[in-house]
Amino acid sequence: MDMMAVYQEGAFERLCRWVQAECRKLGDSDNPEVDELLKTAVRWLKERPALFKYCAEEVANMRHNALFRRFISALTRGGPGGMPRPIEVHAHDPLRYVGDMLGWLHQALASERELVLVLLDPDALVDTVSTVNRFSKSLENGTGKTESDLTFVLDRIFEGVCRPFKVRVEQVLQSQPSLIIACKLSNTLEFYSYTISDLLGRDTVLCNTLWALRDAAQKTFFDILKSRGEKLLRYPPLVAVDLSPPKAVREGVSVLLEIIETHNSMMVPVTKKPDFDPVISALLDPIIQMCEQAAEAHKSKGVSHASRRRTSSDSGQISKSSVDALLSNNSPATSSKNSETPSKIFLINCLCAIQQPLSRHKVAAGYVKKLGAMIDNHMHSLVEKEAEAILSRCGLSQKMHYFQKSLNEEGSTAAGTPLVEIEDTSPVSLSECLRAFFGLIIGNESSLPEFEQMQVPKLRSEAGIQVARSLAEAYALIYTAIMDPKNGYAEPQSLARHPPDQIRIILGL
Repeated sequence: MDMMAVYQEGAFERLCRWVQAECRKLGDSDNPEVDELLKTAVRWLKERPALFKYCAEEVANMRHNALFRRFISALTRGGPGGMPRPIEVHAHDPLRYVGDMLGWLHQALASERELVLVLLDPDALVDTVSTVNRFSKSLENGTGKTESDLTFVLDRIFEGVCRPFKVRVEQVLQSQPSLIIACKLSNTLEFYSYTISDLLGRDTVLCNTLWALRDAAQKTFFDILKSRGEKLLRYPPLVAVDLSPPKAVREGVSVLLEIIETHNSMMVPVTKKPDFDPVISALLDPIIQMCEQAAEAHKSKGVSHASRRRTSSDSGQISKSSVDALLSNNSPATSSKNSETPSKIFLINCLCAIQQPLSRHKVAAGYVKKLGAMIDNHMHSLVEKEAEAILSRCGLSQKMHYFQKSLNEEGSTAAGTPLVEIEDTSPVSLSECLRAFFGLIIGNESSLPEFEQMQVPKLRSEAGIQVARSLAEAYALIYTAIMDPKNGYAEPQSLARHPPDQIRIILGL
């Protein structure tokens, strides 16, 4: 029996050497055929794991060298007779260049995987399921060791092509591709990273290389976005006369829509798609900041101009009547020149120009909601400033706190003095202010702001209604305080000639 065991071990060793010699020949051909005799020999060698491992390593080394030569040849010389053409012919086209290399690697992985599977596991059925899926099944069947050997061999085979592939992709990323090209490169690398990981396994050299390049492409993409944003903030545009959004807003939205289209077309399951919010923020946040800077500069410029106009016109107003003086500070068709109205309208126009195209895309729903909140805040501020400007033109703005406090304290101020005895709310002062107020409300239709430069009709109408509602509420407060007997007005009806309901009807509420 001992002699038989010695003979058997010697036979296995000779069989191993023969299999190794046959495996070396596999490196001489791009698409080698595995004959039945070699399959039978490998099947017997699996009874000796150590010897089987030597043969597996031989296969890995031979195919490693052969694949490296094939890859370099595909890059520089192309196929037989020059067809297909060398991949590097398209080096000037980053998307095709990288896509062709990835496609070649994917195709090579399928053929090498089939070869290794037929050679090292001849009893297995050759199918198209992934190595990862078959690995989980093999564990259930008790053949996990074979799967580990297969993964090891494939990892070793493709280890050689990783460096030349990585160098070329890095050169593409360093060649300053456009924003859209960088985005598409990142998506392409992500797709192949998932696809090859499913075939080869995540913890392999090729997959680690692919994921690292995907991260590098993504970093390049965000670096371009950052540079673009910094440039916009460095040179904010002037606000147009019609308060329309600047060209940079339209261009930014157009680029984002193209990126969204690219993102939506990714051939990756929805659950594996990367979070898109950082992309939207990186592109649009600098644009919004640029618009805010432009609006602030426009507001500062408007305030300085208004200050000079008031200084030059003060002397001409001395001879005018008190009501005319109240109304002559500004043209009745426009709001106060030193107000924030133009800047607010400009910002609302810019935000709407961004929000409306994005509202059709689900991936931007979160940012659209954020833009809606910003528009609402600017609308509220605009309405508040406009109502305040109108009340200020009538001389009522500085008196409103007396009326508010009067109602809060049941008809008397903190000092216990009725409103009729306070100079700012005396009948004479109130009569002039209310005449001016009625002149604006009931007189010329263009006295109230119509926000013609607001480019969204719905918001334009809404702003006008909100200003009218604010004025109606302010007048209702004044009317209630005047009619309160505790405030001591002898003839309140002569001061407040119109009830609040009538004012609301006049204002179209």
